[in-house]
Amino acid sequence: MSVLILLILVSLAVAIGFLISFIWSVKNGQYEDDYTPAVRILFDDKKTSENQSTNKKQEKSSNQ
Repeated sequence: MSVLILLILVSLAVAIGFLISFIWSVKNGQYEDDYTPAVRILFDDKKTSENQSTNKKQEKSSNQ
């Protein structure tokens, strides 16, 4: 029975530690990123060489 109480206390201490570290990181601005979502739409997706070669083949066949 004493082991069960010890495990509960240890798990509560770990949970409180994670909660404190989360609150600390939020207060320090760790999760604030106002810039990236605004310009993310401007970034082009990189095409793989396989997709580029497939697209070129399709363009050639449609032009003929």
